[in-house]
Amino acid sequence: MAKYAIIIPAAGAGKRFGGDVKKPFAQIDNRPIFIRSIELFLTREDVCQTILTVAPEDYEVVKEKYAANLMFMGIKLVEGGQERFESVRRGLDAVADEAEFVCIHDAVRPCVLESWIDDVFAEAAKSGAAILATPLAGTIKKVADSGAIDQTVPREGLYEAQTPQVFRKELIREAYAQLDATDPPTDDAQIVERCGHPVTVVTADKRNIKITTPGDLTLAGAILKTISKKPKKSDPLGAFGEAQW
Repeated sequence: MAKYAIIIPAAGAGKRFGGDVKKPFAQIDNRPIFIRSIELFLTREDVCQTILTVAPEDYEVVKEKYAANLMFMGIKLVEGGQERFESVRRGLDAVADEAEFVCIHDAVRPCVLESWIDDVFAEAAKSGAAILATPLAGTIKKVADSGAIDQTVPREGLYEAQTPQVFRKELIREAYAQLDATDPPTDDAQIVERCGHPVTVVTADKRNIKITTPGDLTLAGAILKTISKKPKKSDPLGAFGEAQW
């Protein structure tokens, strides 16, 4: 069985989210979003390591406040950078030797179906690089700075990239080694694309929401109620989870 290391970047400033709490640490039903995202991978037999990257100014706070969670969930805490790609790069440096693949997943995407993870893992094992994405369904407008529509863009073949994004370990490390920091990427797949390696899309849907604004918390909470499952009795973290959150 191939082994996967999970990197959860949670170091972003989240300027669009606003408020005093950074969005990875905001809560849905009294549980932090980043914990919910980590739990997506927690009991998988093919996951050998989970890495959480946080901003330098949050490192000591997270280390202390979530000490029990980090210990019981087996999470390696890594100090991230100012930009997302810097945090992922530092996470890559901490990936265990036994991991053959690296899965990078936004800390603020807690609504991922288990079947989507299965599918993107399987596709990455075949192609070396795969991401979840959803086809654009609406009418797409290109808008000028003035606010006027420049053009209506055909949506055929257009997808919105999501996470998890999964890569063979050597491939993503090589891609990051060649990264031009003066031209920051918007996701990890773009870094691999620039190296000339194809990235395969595994289709998900809009339920895989990225929490960006406070209103997204309500929507994500509703989605989680429809897709969540009760913890298995064999899950050793079930009782701990109930007690902590």
